[in-house]
Amino acid sequence: MSETKQAPQRSEEHSESQPSSDWGLSCCLNLGTSNKTSDNPSAIKKTYSGPRTVTSMSDTLPEDRSPEPVTVDSMTSDLRSLGLEAGQAVFVHSSLSALGWVCGGPPAVIDALQNVITEEGTIAMPANSAGNMDPANMGNPPVPESWYDTIREQMPPYRPDVTPTQGMGAIGECFRSCPGVRRSQHPQHSVAAWGADAGFVTRDHSIDNSLGEQSPLARIYELDGDVLFLGTSHETNTSMHLAEYRADIDIGTETNGAAMLVDGEREWIEWEDIDIDDEDFPDCGTAFERARPDAVETGTVGVGDAKRMSQRALVDFAVEWFESNRE
Repeated sequence: MSETKQAPQRSEEHSESQPSSDWGLSCCLNLGTSNKTSDNPSAIKKTYSGPRTVTSMSDTLPEDRSPEPVTVDSMTSDLRSLGLEAGQAVFVHSSLSALGWVCGGPPAVIDALQNVITEEGTIAMPANSAGNMDPANMGNPPVPESWYDTIREQMPPYRPDVTPTQGMGAIGECFRSCPGVRRSQHPQHSVAAWGADAGFVTRDHSIDNSLGEQSPLARIYELDGDVLFLGTSHETNTSMHLAEYRADIDIGTETNGAAMLVDGEREWIEWEDIDIDDEDFPDCGTAFERARPDAVETGTVGVGDAKRMSQRALVDFAVEWFESNRE
């Protein structure tokens, strides 16, 4: 049985639950096949109508997702039109399915972001692995109480290079394993980053201050970075959690648990952190955009709605908004 320890104060180094899009290589192969794949080849039934191929697994034809393929070049142009620039820091929330039929899928979106930001800047994305949690807190669905000890003893430890993201979408999952990307050491609320300040953003991610001053969110704030929505909304705007830590509000704490490596050995750790709450994020975000239109740029990437906003302006506004609107 693994020993339960309190979390270390500092580490050595959230949910984007948007559906992942269909994507694949059919545009490169000049085929009209569905972008969806299956482990069961017999599930794919091809019908022919002239030169094009359609599979029964596609819910929407490619041309119904977007009038033309969404490409690295077109997304690069769209991102620049939003005001993104080489050398800046940006914290990205994304939904691949919202962008249209993306030629090449998640890697194409990442290529476009890197084209614009360049290695002189920094791209960061949430890389949450929320399933590595105390079984007593599992509620979607809950697990039997008789399983608790087994889960705490057997849950594989968080490993930045191995542990997949959960609820972050296809782009975030692809990004965390790209060359040059670093990932912070928090077992539940890690952040992946690439570029000049990737190390600065991801190192020393506190276990018990997961989204506060000792987190990558605060490092993005220090870099005066932007928040970028690619087909997403304030509902998953992780940066607002930083405002929860900073606001003078009555906020409770909760006990968390996860498996991680401590000095190379798998251990189950426990820690106290604030009881974060994102229920009012959409209302706060709407109020922010109304009060600070100068801090928000709207546009499209592919066919999806996109927004770029100052993270510093957003967090500062949210601190005051929470203090005024939360009981």
